[in-house]
Amino acid sequence: MTDESPITDDREPAQVVTAMIDHVLRLAATWTAWDGRPLRGDGRTYTPHKAIRRVNDHLLDHLAELEARLAEHETIPDHWHASAITTPADLAPFTEQDLDEARSRLTRLALIWANRLNSLTPDQLDHSPGKGWTFRQIAFHLGGSTYYANAVGELLPSARTGSSGRRNRTPQE
Repeated sequence: MTDESPITDDREPAQVVTAMIDHVLRLAATWTAWDGRPLRGDGRTYTPHKAIRRVNDHLLDHLAELEARLAEHETIPDHWHASAITTPADLAPFTEQDLDEARSRLTRLALIWANRLNSLTPDQLDHSPGKGWTFRQIAFHLGGSTYYANAVGELLPSARTGSSGRRNRTPQE
């Protein structure tokens, strides 16, 4: 977690998280056109599998934090290597089956996050127990997970070569 607190606004925190997941899945729907060449950005390497892995890990990490803090337990520090590593699994082709698995996982995580955030009172969202960002700030921080999907972007099949073309997106899209 960085020292810089996430900026929040008047959107419902659950909507911020579910909109991020919807955005990731819209882009992921194009990733079966990936030509197998890793994409580079911000000094890191990205692939469709890596983007999905990072979004899943990010959601799970902060969900574990939220639940521990609500239960008044110490949080377990994460030991993810984050986007600093690219695993052999990250380099595998991204198939229709992978897309289906990603949809299943992320759709369930969206529901879990929406249910949890919607069950919290405004006071719990803004004056969260334990150390760290408020739960509202965590939700808005998670909204930035579009970064990983945007690093891959929208992949469009090229009619001429059969390889994929990439349409770059900004982290705000």
